[in-house]
This record gives sequence, C-alpha cells and structure tokens, in this order.
Amino acid sequence: MDSPSKPKSTLNPPVFYTSAALILLLVLYAVVFQAEAQSRFDHIQRWINTNASWFYILAVALILISVVFLAVSRYGDIKLGPDHSEPEYKKSSWFAMLFSAGMGIGLMFFGVAEPVMHFSSPPVGEGGTVAAAREAMKITFFHWGLHAWAIYAIVALILAYFSFRNGLPLTLRSALYPLIGERIYGPIGHAVDVFAILGTVFGVATSLGYGVLQINSGFHHLFGLPVNASVQVMLITATCALATLSVASGLDKGIRILSELNLGLAVVLMVFILLLGPTVFLLQTYVQNTGAYLSDIVNKTFNLYAYEPTDWIGGWTLLYWGWWLSWSPFVGLFIARISKGRTIREFVCGVLFVPAGFTLLWMTIFGDSAIHMILNEGVTELAQVIDQDTSLALFAFLEHFPASGFISMLAVLMVVVFFVTSADSGALVVDMLASSGHDHSPLWQRIFWSVAIGVVAIALLLANGLKALQTATIASALPFSIILLASIWGLFKALNLDATRRGLRNQALPGPQHAPHTHGGWQRRLRSIAMRPRRAHVNRFISEVVKPACEEVAGELRKQGHEVMVNESDNGSVALELPHAGEGRFLYEVRPRAYTTPSFVVCDSDEGSDARKYFRAEVHLREGGQDYDIMGWSREDVIGDILDQYERHLHYLHVVR
Repeated sequence: MDSPSKPKSTLNPPVFYTSAALILLLVLYAVVFQAEAQSRFDHIQRWINTNASWFYILAVALILISVVFLAVSRYGDIKLGPDHSEPEYKKSSWFAMLFSAGMGIGLMFFGVAEPVMHFSSPPVGEGGTVAAAREAMKITFFHWGLHAWAIYAIVALILAYFSFRNGLPLTLRSALYPLIGERIYGPIGHAVDVFAILGTVFGVATSLGYGVLQINSGFHHLFGLPVNASVQVMLITATCALATLSVASGLDKGIRILSELNLGLAVVLMVFILLLGPTVFLLQTYVQNTGAYLSDIVNKTFNLYAYEPTDWIGGWTLLYWGWWLSWSPFVGLFIARISKGRTIREFVCGVLFVPAGFTLLWMTIFGDSAIHMILNEGVTELAQVIDQDTSLALFAFLEHFPASGFISMLAVLMVVVFFVTSADSGALVVDMLASSGHDHSPLWQRIFWSVAIGVVAIALLLANGLKALQTATIASALPFSIILLASIWGLFKALNLDATRRGLRNQALPGPQHAPHTHGGWQRRLRSIAMRPRRAHVNRFISEVVKPACEEVAGELRKQGHEVMVNESDNGSVALELPHAGEGRFLYEVRPRAYTTPSFVVCDSDEGSDARKYFRAEVHLREGGQDYDIMGWSREDVIGDILDQYERHLHYLHVVR
C-alpha cells in the first residue's frame, strides 16, 4: 500500500511526452544543422522586424494601457481568488520572488553595458555627448521600465484570475477559456501548454548558456580561471545542481529563500555604488531620468522611426519586446502562482510600479555612474571594453571602486544565485505546465525538468546552437502576442461579468425580502450576537440545522427537475450546489471559521488555548466568503437565506444574458 503522504504522478501525458519529444528534435536540429537553423530563424526574425514591427509596438502599447486601466478601474477591488482569500506570502517575499524570476539576471548583465552602448552609439545624433547621455538613459528606462513589467503582469493576471477565482488549471491554456470554453481541456489546450513549455525551456536554457559566459568572465577576472567550453559546462552543471536542490526543496523553502537572499545582496551592492560613486549626481539623474522617461513615454511607445529608417529598433526595442513576450508565459505563470489572494489593484501596483521603480533606480546608479566615468573622468577604456565584450562590463566598471575584488566577488555570487533562481523557477513552471497546473508533484518530475534545462543549455553551448534557439524563441512572440491580445479581451469580458455579479449581490431586489432572526424576539437575537461559540457548537449547528435546510431546498428543487447536490466536507462545512443552474453554477456553503476572541470577553483561564478562539458559521458563495455569520439561525431562517442568494443568482443570470 502506498504511503498517503507520497505524491501520485500528476503528469498530463499528451503535454509531457509531446513537449519532451519536440525539445529533443529542436535541439538536434539546432545542433546537427546549425548553419541552416540559424539562417532560417534569422530570416524569420528579419521578416518580423520588417513587416510586423508595427504590430509588436501596438500590441505592447495596448498591454500597458490595459494593465494601468485595470488598476484604476472598478475591477481593481476584485481578488485573484475567492473573496475571503488572503495572500500566501508577505510583500517582501512576494516582491523578491517576482523580481528574481522576472528581471534580476538582466540587470546584472545590462546595468552597465546598455546605457554605455546607447551613449556611444545612439539611434540618432552623435555619440559621446551630454545629449547622448540623456538619451541613453531614456532609452534604457524605456526598455526596462513599465512596458516589460506590464507584459509579465497581464499574463500573470489572466492566469491567476481564471485559475484562482474560476477554478481552472494554473497553465497557459486557461487564458483561452473565454474564447474556446471547455475545449481548453482538449488538443488545443494541450498544444498551448506544449508551446509554453518549449518557450520556457529554450528561454531559460539560452539565458543560462549566455549568462554562464558572464560568470566565466567574472571568475577569469577575479581568479584567472580560463574562459573555455569545459569551464562553462562545469559552471552550468554546478548552477543546475543548485537549482535542482532548490526546486526539490519546494517554493516556500528553496526559491523563496534564494530570492530574498539575492534581493538583499542587490540592495547592498546598489547602496555601495551609490555611496562611493557620484552620489549627488546619481540622485539628481534618477529624478531627472524618471521625469524625462514619463514625459516622453507616449512618443517612445509608438516610435517606429518610420520617417528615418534604422536597423537600431530591430536590434534593440523589437528584440526586447519579443524577448519579454516570449518569456511572459514562464514569468507570468510563476508570478501568478505566488500572487493568490491579492486584489487586482494591489497586484498591478506590486508587479508593475514597484519592480519598475527599483529597476530604474538600478539602471541609474550603474548606468549613470559608468557614463559619468567616461564623460567627466576620462575613463574612456571602459567604453572600449564594453564594445568588445559586454560580459565584462560589470567587472570592468567595478575595478574603479575601492575593494573592487570583494565587490566583484559579491557580483559573481549574485549572478550565480540569479541564475539558480531563474533555473529553479523555470523548472517549477514547466513541471506545472506538464502536470495540469499541479504544483505538488512527485520529486522526480521536478528534478527531470531541472536536469533537462541544464542538458539543453550544455548541448546548445557546445554546438554553438544558442543563437539559433534564442532567435526562434523571440520569433515565437509574434503568434503569442496575437493570442495574448485575444485573451485580454476575454479577461475584460469575464471581469465585467464578475463586477456585475458583485454589484447585484449588494443590491436589494424589488419585493419583500426574507428577514432572519424574527422568531423568538429580540432577546434571542441578542444572545446570538453576543455568544462566542466553540467549534463543536458550530459543527453541531451546521449538522443539525444547516444540512437539513439544504436538503429540504435540494429536495424541492429536484421535484422541479434540477440536478442538485448537498455535500459535507471533512472540515465540517456543508454545501448546496446546482451545477447547471441556468448558465452559471450556484453554490451556497456554510463553513466553520475560527477567530481570536476579543479582549473584552472574559475567558476561563483553565480552558487553555481553546478559550482564545471562537467560531462563526459563515456563508460562502461561488465568489468566496460573504463575511456574515448565520450561527443560531432557525432552519427557516437558513432556508430563507438560501432562497435569497439563489434569487440574486438568477437575477444576475437574467441581467447578463
């Protein structure tokens, strides 16, 4: 007999085996037919840049507008989960995890390199000037600011809403539910999840392959470690081994702890550069850069350089938009997994504005410090090093600070941990996609995907196939952006129905409504209000009053030809459910819920810890807890409340038909 604590296999065979086979075939294609693969994928990418650049720019603009609108609209109060749900993680842990998975490693690689490259070679105008410095920071802010996080936020929002509030699987297929309904559980849904797995595995693997070059450069800079394929394979192996340990220990232990560690190290490094660099200049430029970015955001969002054609936009902005879009199924699903219980407004502020503000501060401190060195201190060799090898940018920059060896070692450690968190969160996401959204899968499944990502990275690195698969991954953003825009429309449609339901629930219906607590006089009502019942009392009330009331209503509904179920769970709750009431499921559930006894209530000290708790019999509907207690009501009162809620439900269906 299997141990009850041992997780059973959660594999979705069509998704798991199809994606594993396609990964193998695509890696073999990129390795064996390297030149042909690179040429073919480059041709696709050039065609997209030439003919579909306008669509990329427009799609990302619509995504940003949609996300900001959701935060300020009436939909902002809707929770990503039932109405009674609470966030699973405190805000600091939540921010650390979404930051590490979404952007962390890119800041280490491009924090110095990108501003200096734009400063040296701006899209228009002369490089190396004060005007070029201002434009370089505006462009960097544009690429790493609100647009990037908006792409991650909208995917995460769609997945979290349909999964946690509507009970759909936490996989990419659920984003299509408003469009194709129950068909998400068939071949179309399988194909979407396979697409997400391929994008995640190749995205993380190519980033791991390229990022290990920076780790290798850092160790070469610090310890003289040779820069070659053997060292890089060992580094990938070590990184994936750490990621495997992290993903095996679970989200709450491995990934959360590593994310918090890395965020702490990032703050320490950033403060060090701020204090030892041109502090006042950096504070001034952060304020000025932010203002310039916000004042020019509309122009830059829609600028295609149509009147002054340049290859620059294809090599920078479109490349970034494609990369953020191609990574969004992975990062979005991970952010959705850790965001249950937050309101849409809180979610958008946390995922869009807070990380973007931190990212822009990072880019100012590192980018403007480097530009200040070149422009005002004559350290021109820094620009030359970055032009020759961007993986050395950070370490060449840190050479000009005190204790550069220690700080460079700290930076290498951060790069390694960022890669570990990217790899383990990637393995977690892929495992969920291949397991129909389950995140409590057997250990071997999580280890399989963690090892697979490392093997793919090593194979592509040794065969020089990284570029081909990276290009293919970015090109996949075009069809995905079309699907994403359709999913956003579906999200707004679902949110409008949700908001309508919430409004009608609080609206009194015409005609006489049932008034509870009318039997027994006001004395009985006062006793019900003042009492602080124990769990046993509430369980007995639910069993002896609520359950018979639900069964009476169910019996009458069955006489009218309805399919009705009355279920009792292990935690003492009782639920009446009509699976096909009209076009929407009706649920009326009463749950025992514990609360801490108020200090003004006198408790017997001999009763121990139980005296500090009391219980309520709370009503829950399909949308979640309704925050009212029916403990002490008569059976007729409960029946009346069921009918009131059912009548509201039917009125809602009438309104939205």
